[in-house]
Amino acid sequence: MKSIRHSLAILAASTLISAPALADELTIALASEPTAMDPHFHNLGPNNAMSRHIFDRLILQNEKQQLMPGLATEWGPIDDLTWEFKLRQGVKYHDGSDFNADDIVCSFERAPNVPNSPSSFATYTKGKTVEKVDDHTIHIKTASPYPLMANDVSTIPIVSSEAGCDGTTEAFNNGSATIGTGPFKFVSYSPGDSIIVERNDDYWGDKPIWSKVTFKPIKSGPARVAALLAGDVDMIEGVPTTDITTLAKNADLALSQGVSNRVIYLHLDHDRADSPFVKANGGGAIDNPLRKLEVRQAISRAINRDAIVDRVMEGVAIKAGQLLPEGFFGVSDNLSPVGYDPDGAKELLAKAGVGDGFELTIHGPNDRYINDSKIAEAIGQMLTRIGIKTQVETMPRSVYFKRASRGGPGETPEFSFILVGWGAGSGEASSPLKSLIATHTPDKGWGASNRGRYSNPEVDALVTKALATVDDEDREALLAQATEIAINDAAIIPLHYQVNTWAAKKGLKYIARTDEATLAIGVVKE
Repeated sequence: MKSIRHSLAILAASTLISAPALADELTIALASEPTAMDPHFHNLGPNNAMSRHIFDRLILQNEKQQLMPGLATEWGPIDDLTWEFKLRQGVKYHDGSDFNADDIVCSFERAPNVPNSPSSFATYTKGKTVEKVDDHTIHIKTASPYPLMANDVSTIPIVSSEAGCDGTTEAFNNGSATIGTGPFKFVSYSPGDSIIVERNDDYWGDKPIWSKVTFKPIKSGPARVAALLAGDVDMIEGVPTTDITTLAKNADLALSQGVSNRVIYLHLDHDRADSPFVKANGGGAIDNPLRKLEVRQAISRAINRDAIVDRVMEGVAIKAGQLLPEGFFGVSDNLSPVGYDPDGAKELLAKAGVGDGFELTIHGPNDRYINDSKIAEAIGQMLTRIGIKTQVETMPRSVYFKRASRGGPGETPEFSFILVGWGAGSGEASSPLKSLIATHTPDKGWGASNRGRYSNPEVDALVTKALATVDDEDREALLAQATEIAINDAAIIPLHYQVNTWAAKKGLKYIARTDEATLAIGVVKE
């Protein structure tokens, strides 16, 4: 945390905020817009955050991702292969229909099977059979003991069996299927302009203090700040790192900041001998050097993580050496960020038989992560310095994720070398291990976001064993061991963990979350 040089200033500024009377309508500027209102379309941070306003989960997560009762009031294993969930009674959907066990059954069937999903929820649903016992009791069965059941189900939005389970993504986008049990009701969705929700006065839980919330997507960081300063919006997410110090001194604003569990990392093509964006010097064909461990290690050593944190991220990030930051379940004590060693990187390239280098294109989004395009550009420069002539191509996330996931022949990943991020929705290490590292196995729900098609049977076996290990200490050790093997094999190359900053006008404050979500219920009056 020492690298987050602005934290004390932010906290000091926050203590100066007074609490005038405020209207009960709220306008929030989003840095990254959801790609759909369909809660199962894309397992992506902005989508998941937005869906929480409208759709509940069986189990909810607080700002630290600790589990709390949601549509389920009680849960636990009743034998080695079965978990029982007691459902909350008296809950109504926004259209007045009753919530019951049928909604859980069909939601778990729909979640991993939405057409054209860039990254599905299969990671959390596959291998689970949901059975209705009665209207307010369900059993979820697995083939072997599964101690992380509660974490997994906390990620699945529940839709109505009457209005949502057969709905298309288009039906959710136009609102006809966007009917949940959540604290807010859908009003409108105008891509690129606004998403509007209104308070659900019949909500089963604590009622929101906001009667109406308008979310305005504003991709440009300076434009978001300008909108806040002009009073056009009440709060912004994704405060640009270059503006944090200035805004923290503004007595008319309150800033909130928190470390997230999102790792920003590089995914490499481990699979194809002829990788489309890897070329020999001069543009000719080359046997994909990214499949060689020495080359992957060279790339990692060529990256100056301290410079990225200090210069690109303005000190508002923490350099990464594995999938999750310290303090999360399954983190290894034996891994640390790879040190900057350009000479060592060149030696590794020579050892791999590509001492003269090669050509490479890094692809990434330009509107998804904090300073994403700047990070890609910095990495391109660093790799070019060791002889890997790197071009940089970034694009809007709505285009990027489709191409990165299934833009190639036969709906394979299109790119060879990508900048991407992952936040552990379940709050522990099996989430990135199953989705990013495990062998791409759609029928099993593993490797759903493994866009490098990495495959290591030893890692798969350890994750499998961990997920069937009931003892928390033993399971944590297995997840840490799997992480160590994958990271030492450069399955992915971790760069840094995001630190997120929100800014609100005087009288408001946001409760920062480790999952990065911007939720209207987290905006409080001071």
